[in-house]
Amino acid sequence: MTTSRLRPPWHATAVLLMLLSLPAPAPVRAARDPQPQDAPETTTPAVALDVATLRDGLRQVIAEARDRVFPALVSIRVVTVAFHGGREFKSMATGSGTIISSEGHVLTNQHVTAHGRSFVCTLADKREVSARLVGEDALTDLAVLQLARDELGAAALPVAHFGDSASLAVGDYVMAMGSPFALSRSVSLGIVANTERVFAGGFGYDDSDALELEEGQRTGLFTRWIQHDALINPGNSGGPLVDLEGSVVGVNELGSSAMGFAIPSNLARRVSAALIEHGVVPRSWIGATFRPIRRTGHERGALVDSVVRGGPAAAAGVAAGDLVVAIGDQPLTVRFPEQVPLLLDRLASLEIGSQVRLTLERDGERREATLSTVAMTRDLGEERAFHDWGLTAQEITPKMARDASLASTEGVLITGVRQGGPAQLAEPALEHGDVVRAIGSQPVPDLAAMIARYEELSESAAEDPEPVLVELDRSGQIHITLLQPRTDDSEDPPRELPKAWIGVATQPLVPRLATALGLEQSGFRITRVYPDTQAAHAGLAVGDVVVALGAQPLAPAGVQDSGQLARRVRALDIGSQITLRVLRDGVGLDLPVVLERTRLRPEEARSHKDSDFELTVRELTFFDRDENRWPVSVGGVLVVQAEGGGWAQLGGIRTRDLIQRIDGHEITSLATFRKAMKDVDRRRPSRVEVVVLRGVGSHFQYLEPDWTPIDEEEMP
Repeated sequence: MTTSRLRPPWHATAVLLMLLSLPAPAPVRAARDPQPQDAPETTTPAVALDVATLRDGLRQVIAEARDRVFPALVSIRVVTVAFHGGREFKSMATGSGTIISSEGHVLTNQHVTAHGRSFVCTLADKREVSARLVGEDALTDLAVLQLARDELGAAALPVAHFGDSASLAVGDYVMAMGSPFALSRSVSLGIVANTERVFAGGFGYDDSDALELEEGQRTGLFTRWIQHDALINPGNSGGPLVDLEGSVVGVNELGSSAMGFAIPSNLARRVSAALIEHGVVPRSWIGATFRPIRRTGHERGALVDSVVRGGPAAAAGVAAGDLVVAIGDQPLTVRFPEQVPLLLDRLASLEIGSQVRLTLERDGERREATLSTVAMTRDLGEERAFHDWGLTAQEITPKMARDASLASTEGVLITGVRQGGPAQLAEPALEHGDVVRAIGSQPVPDLAAMIARYEELSESAAEDPEPVLVELDRSGQIHITLLQPRTDDSEDPPRELPKAWIGVATQPLVPRLATALGLEQSGFRITRVYPDTQAAHAGLAVGDVVVALGAQPLAPAGVQDSGQLARRVRALDIGSQITLRVLRDGVGLDLPVVLERTRLRPEEARSHKDSDFELTVRELTFFDRDENRWPVSVGGVLVVQAEGGGWAQLGGIRTRDLIQRIDGHEITSLATFRKAMKDVDRRRPSRVEVVVLRGVGSHFQYLEPDWTPIDEEEMP
């Protein structure tokens, strides 16, 4: 908070006097210059509050309001999945939330929980408690989690209470609470700038298109945001907006450039109650959008902006350009953009299947239309990765079908194809935007059917997958293609047969470079002598220039000859002795060197992937030890990949870590790693201790796996 956020002292004084009912102190006699004894006595006006009293009074108000909500504030950590390029990717997301019930319900933003696989909430007392998703409502960007009761104990939970967002006025003080940038809890102070902000009406336009926090997913249809200037940052999303009475008057959603936007508490209270009861928010839909009448020349009503073909409004004869002047017996006028969300909310709040009578005006004539509302459906369908086929696909919702001009919602939409994967290598290749209609001889009406067919084919052909016949719709044309499934069982990389080797690294010293160094001939300059090798024992040193291998001169003409020395050495026998002619400080030396066998390179190392912890490791090589300056005595397996959002990554395991111990098991090789992981899988502990060497320091990492399969978790 900066001082510029506060109102001027005289204004704050008035507010504090009103809130605290502080009596004005007794008049204070002003200091005055000496006057004649017979001059009349004068005094200054009474001073209501001095600066210290003002500061302490404001601090007290803020502290009392803060303490009514702060204990119920939680930080939320989410493991999310995203789909891109035909693959599924995991990542971490953070946000904030508020405990709103004694049963442990936590209110937050839907964009915090979106695509979440697991949720962990950090409470005010620093405890970390897992949570499950109760329900999401993308149209208002609100969601409810529930804390795991068995992890909470018997103590009562602190609960925040909703205030009346309709009572807010421009200029009221508010506090934004949350965990910005995933840091610990914080609070900032500001004032309300606008109580009915909609993102329309700027620059003379009244279009009120909904926001899309995710492509294709609308939000804010029914929202008139509270705009305020209490500082919020990424991580504050879902945190409460609190008034000076300590009531939650909003849920912070967006923020930028000293402007924050919060969902009003009156809307949040209603949505959260529906999510807790139903898991979703049941809403009616009539298939029409509206715009305000200002600038249209009309004096009353709401203008029908568009009508969805096949929707209830269209079936009742409503057309774009109609003027709705009454709903039932209640007159209607939507003059400004700020009134559009209220109309949409009013229609959505009707009981699904109810009859709605609209009074319309068209071309100066009045008419009536009666329609039956239907249930509003989701904007976006569920998405899934089909790993062995190299693609991702999504359920088709009615809105997706309308937006893509599809004839129906039947089939499954391909959202991504993995480069070089089976779907891309099919003939013809599958593409983004194709709609899968059938697999083999079986129709695929929806995503569930495609998942079932995929699992059936994968199980029956685990050893030698058969080609899969796919029928798809591409822009109205029906294609068929053959897709050859491929599992992800990667083979170990091929290893080169042992060859002769000298334990040095070199760079070609081309003629121009040799001349710059004052040498008359080119060769190979030694850049490193590997310790504990025959080359080191032979006395070779960094800076030596190898100009001949036995009787064969070495004269690299360019960088393209950088492998000349290694090729000639490999043609010799392991264990044989060769004399190297080197230049050292311009003096020629002949050094005999015993040839060793080539050492295993990192690209030849064998690896192992643990699917539970989503961790890939490989064996440690000679060159890994040398690069990290680890002695020969150092053992372990090197982390090649810790997938984002996996148990290993969440436990702090990083790429290039050297794992040396797992739950007491010493790790010296891939075999000992596999043995340790088998023991972990057998015991399935709630915490796994992993000791890694990272650079020059050892680190203790604690992995906390959730052994419950995703499809067996309790879902809303």
